Amino acid sequence: MNTLIVYAHPEPRSLNGSLKDLAVSTLEAAGHEVRVSDLYAMGWKAVADAADYGPHADSPLRVARDSGRAFEAGDLTPDVRAEQEKLLWADTVVFQFPLWWYTMPAILKGWVDRVFTHRFAYGVGEHSETRYGDRFGEGVLAGRRALLSVTIGGAQTHYSDRGVNGPIDDLLFPINHGILYYPGLEPLPPFVVHGADRLTADGYADVAKAWEQRLLTLDSTEPIPFRGQNSGDYEMPALRLRPGLEPAGRTGFGLHVRG
Repeated sequence: MNTLIVYAHPEPRSLNGSLKDLAVSTLEAAGHEVRVSDLYAMGWKAVADAADYGPHADSPLRVARDSGRAFEAGDLTPDVRAEQEKLLWADTVVFQFPLWWYTMPAILKGWVDRVFTHRFAYGVGEHSETRYGDRFGEGVLAGRRALLSVTIGGAQTHYSDRGVNGPIDDLLFPINHGILYYPGLEPLPPFVVHGADRLTADGYADVAKAWEQRLLTLDSTEPIPFRGQNSGDYEMPALRLRPGLEPAGRTGFGLHVRG
């Protein structure tokens, strides 16, 4: 299996750095081919702008239109093209990052903004009254899996159903559903380390053991059962969940998960 690790932490000796290194050694020992995009080490440019699209950047700049034209012409910048090629090479993509201000670090969001261009990650497929493109379960990246490995400073209770920060599945929904599932990746249940700032040596040993187990079961773990946009669960063209499909008592983001 080919695995791409997209890693976003400025300190190589951090917990995130250790988890990234453990992922590489564990997967390679199991026979996987692994590539790592270490965004800080790469000096990744975190802003999408006209420089990304060369002669296809018009005035006024329209990111969707201009990025799509640059992609189709093969004129995206070399760093963006290289990351898109890694995604197409990968069977599984692991994202290793700390939860900062309830989301991913800015450099990782910038990777998404620049790499997930029009005509590559979105804006593909038929757009009509009965089909609103190949997305949410379909698209260029369909058939690949993705896993968020996230470290959090707060305790698990802080991110529970009644926790002050909100349920962790809700906080990660915009990433799992809106960024990964949108272009066709199948998100696996996330691997979350709570209390990262107070982790002891014994605590790390337990985390490392659990992380190795998750990594060795990447191909057998069931993805989060998000509803496919074109599966028939949604009314067209309104894209609203059909009445009667919602599980009893479930609202909000949970409506878009089957079962």
